[in-house]
Amino acid sequence: MPEVSIITPCYNSSKFLGETIRSVQNQTFHDWEWIITDDKSSDNSVEILNAVKDSRIIIIEANKNGGAGHARNLSLEKASGRFITFLDADDYWEPNFLEEMVNFMKKENAELAYSNYARCNEDLVPQIEDFKADKEVTFNNLLKTCRLSLLSSMYDSKRVGKEFFPEGSKREDHVMWLNLLKKIPVGKPLPKTMAKYRMHSTSVSRKKTNIIKDQYLVYKDFMKFSTLKSLYYTANWAINGFMKYSKIFN
Repeated sequence: MPEVSIITPCYNSSKFLGETIRSVQNQTFHDWEWIITDDKSSDNSVEILNAVKDSRIIIIEANKNGGAGHARNLSLEKASGRFITFLDADDYWEPNFLEEMVNFMKKENAELAYSNYARCNEDLVPQIEDFKADKEVTFNNLLKTCRLSLLSSMYDSKRVGKEFFPEGSKREDHVMWLNLLKKIPVGKPLPKTMAKYRMHSTSVSRKKTNIIKDQYLVYKDFMKFSTLKSLYYTANWAINGFMKYSKIFN
């Protein structure tokens, strides 16, 4: 049984997939399994994945295009590692990411941890300040802004169990983290930059005005908050989201 399970959804990711694969294979920590679910790609992503000769990599081909949450859930069902972490098929880890995170989790006796990450263009050139892991994360403060990014976070499934993603929500990662933090008191910050997030011009997560309704439903439908309470947290999320991406390099 591997110590770490890496969960990845893949959809038409051939442009960046090779670089992402190399970033995992170059990890200084080797006791991992990587479960990649292809979400009915129409490009050659599956061919690229199947050409990789590494027994630690498990490829799943979804029967339907169900979205990233569905693909992650299919991978999670197969995961057997103690520590669960996530990497999208176009993102990148520094070689020490897994080693640093596992050591930190054990040293701090953490059930959940997250690190800094660089926010880059498609060529992995930083565009705005690194996102800082500078606060402990709780259910209450995660309601106002999602400080946890999938590519720079890890949780201990031996202690808290696997947490699956709600399907049909465009904010499935935020709902998943909130549900996880209902079970544990705190997620701990590791203030080192060990991952790179590609900010695409078409990225859903950056078009805040297009997903305000979806964020509202996080609180109204998934957290079961009142309308007024849901509007309050949606407003906080929108303001914090603007601040999160406001410091663009000149």
